[in-house]
Amino acid sequence: MKKVRLGKTNLMVTKTAFGVLPLQRVEMNEAVRILRKAYENGINFYDTARGYSDSEEKIGNALSDVRKDIIIATKTQARTKDQLLKHLEMSLKMLKTDYIDIYQLHNHDKLPIKDDPESLYHILEEVKAGGAIRHIGITNHRSRLALEAIETGMFETLQFPFSLLASKEDVELVEACKKKDIGFIAMKALSGGLITNAAAAFAYLSQFENVVPIWGIQRESELDQFIELEKSPPVLDEAMQRQMDKDRAELAGNFCRGCGYCLPCPVGIPINLAARLSLMLMRAPVRNFLTEGWYKEMMKIEDCTECGSCKDQCPYELDTPALLKYNLAFYKEFYDKHKT
Repeated sequence: MKKVRLGKTNLMVTKTAFGVLPLQRVEMNEAVRILRKAYENGINFYDTARGYSDSEEKIGNALSDVRKDIIIATKTQARTKDQLLKHLEMSLKMLKTDYIDIYQLHNHDKLPIKDDPESLYHILEEVKAGGAIRHIGITNHRSRLALEAIETGMFETLQFPFSLLASKEDVELVEACKKKDIGFIAMKALSGGLITNAAAAFAYLSQFENVVPIWGIQRESELDQFIELEKSPPVLDEAMQRQMDKDRAELAGNFCRGCGYCLPCPVGIPINLAARLSLMLMRAPVRNFLTEGWYKEMMKIEDCTECGSCKDQCPYELDTPALLKYNLAFYKEFYDKHKT
């Protein structure tokens, strides 16, 4: 496995990193087996979060005996000192470790004040001095806030959505991190499943020497795919470029990335799936979406009160209620056509 230096952390991480979020949907024994196989094939970087249900526990169960050989990044959505310390204590317990390599503030809507003794950043510095965390990072979906985080010099890593759909502004963030020697961790490397050509995604991201993609892996077959891509890196040829151009044409602009920060919905709409189902139906196997269960879930959109909560919380500033209405109309037509 190719390793790269993750900015000023000086950590040498595998260019192919394991995003553990999807493993929360996998039974414990199977998740442990997949994680162990990843380690045995050379992957040394694992990204998770306190909010990803039992994902930390699965890492702990699978890899605690090789802790010194791996690098773990986890996250907290804490907004207070007490909450942060509670999250950290639980993360250490679930991961079966006495330190975390990279501890990240998770998608905050504003940066902590560096010199405020009551700020979360000051607390993180204290915890770092005590040895429970080794490096301080931040994750975000907002370009403006991500750039501010880079400019402050407070953080050693930035985790941000980055894929072959990247905008000019996204690439500028990568370059800004490179200049500041901040490790850039790419989330949503497959845009939440909307990018279906993993080889093209892999080849595109390989062009950026300071970008470390975390591939969300749920199935052994997905892990095998990335192991093979590492062994035989794909070349960004004309055919692959045409596919990338097609993806960009179909997905550029105001589409839901499925991050889930719009949730929970007061009337139970699965917004992070429903608001992009029209795209999924064009780019993924459709049979799973033609069930009575999914029909009932989509019909919940008719109960939308347009309270504005989802729109206010969207880091991409999408008109989420309008997207939901569009996707419901698309789905009804698609369902009627393919179900009969």
